[in-house]
Amino acid sequence: MMMNKRVGGILVVLLLALLFALDTQSGGAREDNTVIYVLRIEGTITEGTALDVIEGLGEAEELGAEAVLVELDTPGGLVGSTLKITEAILNLDVPVITYVTPKGAIAASAGSFILVSGTIAAMAPGTTTGAAMPVEIGVEGRKPADEKTINFFAGHIESIAAARGRNATQAKRFVTDNDALSETLALDRGIIDLIAEDRAELLRNVDGMPVKVGTENRTLATKNASLHFKEKTVRSSVLETLSNPQIAVILLMVGIYGLIFGFLSPGTYVPEMIGAICLVLALYGLGLFEVNMFGVLLIILAIILFIAEALTPTFGILTTGGAVCLIIGALILPKEPFLVNPGSGWFRGFLLTIIGIAAASIAFFLLAIGAVLKVRKRKAQIGAEELIGKVTKAETEITEDTGTIKIRGEIWNARTLAGERINEGEKVEIIAREGLTLIVKKVERGDTQ
Repeated sequence: MMMNKRVGGILVVLLLALLFALDTQSGGAREDNTVIYVLRIEGTITEGTALDVIEGLGEAEELGAEAVLVELDTPGGLVGSTLKITEAILNLDVPVITYVTPKGAIAASAGSFILVSGTIAAMAPGTTTGAAMPVEIGVEGRKPADEKTINFFAGHIESIAAARGRNATQAKRFVTDNDALSETLALDRGIIDLIAEDRAELLRNVDGMPVKVGTENRTLATKNASLHFKEKTVRSSVLETLSNPQIAVILLMVGIYGLIFGFLSPGTYVPEMIGAICLVLALYGLGLFEVNMFGVLLIILAIILFIAEALTPTFGILTTGGAVCLIIGALILPKEPFLVNPGSGWFRGFLLTIIGIAAASIAFFLLAIGAVLKVRKRKAQIGAEELIGKVTKAETEITEDTGTIKIRGEIWNARTLAGERINEGEKVEIIAREGLTLIVKKVERGDTQ
């Protein structure tokens, strides 16, 4: 009996030891399975960027990530897309670390909104943030937006900074005074929480840092976490391309020109098809950012002037007017206050794109459409009598009542003399004309003209 008790005690001890070992292993597994979800915002922020970020944040939440690391290098972007990103970050049930990286990167204009919205904000050495004053693009270039717009976004970034416990006054000055801060100034003025040389140093420094997610207090465990990198989907890549104002304007012009060229030179259907596809894509892209309708009207007027020049040559007067309307209309087309950041080079690139489109438009209408119209006019001056004596093939069976032939790329109605029948594909000679109908006869030999 005593022996049984001892055996039972040993078994209990072994069972407890086994359970402790399993618990330790599972705890170690949990530690090893700690994931930091990494996604990057680079270049102009568009609707595709917003879709990519929101998808990534949702995936990180589903994976149970310890934190999301949002790496920033952006000059700014579309207003609606930026607001979607900041809203998603602020409402995520996972800590979000916003980090301006690599060295020399910027989080300017709309990018500063995203930086401030992070649970933890950090910057690498040699980086810059701020310069978020809303601007308007016009003929004379860039100028500050109206006071109402500036006040709204100043209040919004102030609210975001206050919600994250940051210097709301300095955040507001990003918009009202266009302040731009280096990483050291941003740290001194309470915009960011730390400076980190690289991603590895950042994750080491935030390890054990207390954070608040919603109403819950947490402690980050990032030191030995594995990294999961977000890959862009095809959908987000397409949206990112289409919602870029430069691409949208190019697609719009190609679409319009394709339709015009197709209507003036019917038969191939290729220009119309390409034009229709580009036009649909352009209209979809234009719908992804705010558009100035006056700019749209000027672009339409430019197209009308180009067509008028092709139909009634005025030695370049209408073409010059069309080019001016096109440049002005395209420049003021995007109505996005965060789209341009001074010194980012975006406006310069956009201007060069517009000038290139205008130059291509002038060449297109003066050369391509002009050549098509000359060909059409030359054909109209050729009398059908000049076709008499020409030899071609029957397109269909030809009888004394009906039939067709093709000559010089045109389809003509044809008939034979009484009692004669010509099969499809046989060679025929044009011998006379009655109105719009050619009279033909069968030939045994002859070359097709």
